Amino acid sequence: MIKVLLIDDHPIVMEGLKNLLTRQEDLTVAGCFSTGKAGLEGITTLQPDVVLLDINLPDISGIEICQQVRKQDKDVRIIALSVHNERLVIKNILNSGANGYVLKNSVGEEIIMAINAALNGATYLCRATRDIVSQVSEGELTSIPRITRREKEIMGLVSKGFTTAQIADQLFISPHTVESHRKNLIEKFDVSTMTAVIKLATQFGLI
Repeated sequence: MIKVLLIDDHPIVMEGLKNLLTRQEDLTVAGCFSTGKAGLEGITTLQPDVVLLDINLPDISGIEICQQVRKQDKDVRIIALSVHNERLVIKNILNSGANGYVLKNSVGEEIIMAINAALNGATYLCRATRDIVSQVSEGELTSIPRITRREKEIMGLVSKGFTTAQIADQLFISPHTVESHRKNLIEKFDVSTMTAVIKLATQFGLI
């Protein structure tokens, strides 16, 4: 029996996946987790054959989870499930060790196909994802920017509506330093506003 572990913080999605998997004679649900930390512990203790992994989790991004798992386990198959249809997100999760990528609006049959393909050593992309990956946009980012801990803190506060002065007070730094970090973030993401930075950072699971 093939053991499948689920990591997703959306109860409706979780129930749908459980119902889909329990209908398969050769699959069993080994465990269900709604946070990345719990999911990582579950992978270690339950040793599943396959992990169905949501990219956007409340504590750890799916990309980071893949990277952590691959340091210890090269064999477990990881299928990323996401609503994100950006080519860069897809590319980075695959580069981090995922064996497949399936959009959440895909039919259940594609999830089963992804599991079977991954178990056979192949990388599976759902039909819509294959179309996205084949497209190339001029000026598109080729990799997710590396950000510092301080930059991540500032992005988080900006996303909550904090002003430069409020961020400076919160982090005990000068407004000038905050503005410098904002400028660096805009340059790193190759956009013109912090609003665009926050949008991309959210898509990539950085905040």
